[in-house]
Amino acid sequence: MENKIGIIGYGSQGRAIALNLKDSGLDIAIGLKSGSKSRKVANKDGFAPILTVSNLVKKVDTICFAFPDHLHGRIYEKEIKPFLKSGVTLWFLHGTSVHFGFVKPPEDCDVIMIAPHAPGITVREKYQKEKDLSAFISIYQNFSGQAEKKATKLANLIGFKKKNLVNTNFELEAVGDLFGEQAVLCGGMAGLIKAGYDTLRKNGFPPENAYLEVSYQLDLIIYLIKNYGIEGMYNRISVAAQFGSVMSSKKLIDKHVRKQMEIIFNNIKSGKFPKELNNLTDSDIKKMSKSLKALSSEEFEEVAKKFSPKNK
Repeated sequence: MENKIGIIGYGSQGRAIALNLKDSGLDIAIGLKSGSKSRKVANKDGFAPILTVSNLVKKVDTICFAFPDHLHGRIYEKEIKPFLKSGVTLWFLHGTSVHFGFVKPPEDCDVIMIAPHAPGITVREKYQKEKDLSAFISIYQNFSGQAEKKATKLANLIGFKKKNLVNTNFELEAVGDLFGEQAVLCGGMAGLIKAGYDTLRKNGFPPENAYLEVSYQLDLIIYLIKNYGIEGMYNRISVAAQFGSVMSSKKLIDKHVRKQMEIIFNNIKSGKFPKELNNLTDSDIKKMSKSLKALSSEEFEEVAKKFSPKNK
């Protein structure tokens, strides 16, 4: 195992990884731009001094890309690539920037990926409670001949046991992760919930009833699917829910929906969406907040807040 690990970025995932590795006894350095608000958070967590990205690259043996994917190419070219040492390990949390060519690693380094299957807050909580969590693992480049050993060791020290590591490659993780977020886990699911809510409201249901019927119980269904599979979930719900699912599922997820999923998938695999992501500016991201807000409604957010466990 290398002597010093450098984490660039200190958001949700970067913070969790840094703290877990620190608690596992590794020497951790944090790299952030001079004006980053995350510097105070990292200092409070016991990391000091906080380095600039270029200074960190000069001092560490492993570099973790824990900052937003759309910035990888720009920061790599200006602040990482010119200062890389031969034999360093480049560690990615997703395959996007490498697979789509926004980061082109030199030949004299190891390139690995450890992609947690959970947000940073969960990665940290599971580690503290010594509970299992899974992650993708992949070796893109094995200059040292020890890349797999390094990646497995790092994953274990973060809290991912070897039995929970799923071998993949950078392409599958990159395309699959983006597709899952857009078509199902984030865009698709939120869109389906909001459409169901709007349908009940249009037909005279009070906001509270509509929210409780289409959103509030979602975690219970997800729990059943994660623990027992889709068929197992169906075996554990009411006959009315089973019969309704048989009658309605194919009507909702019809040929049109599947065609749209193919279009989303092809936009990702072809590199069209990743290129647009890579070109995002700060101004684009500020404008995007308005677009995200339009995907919900003030009424939905108010009723969600009313039933949030945090407000009880």
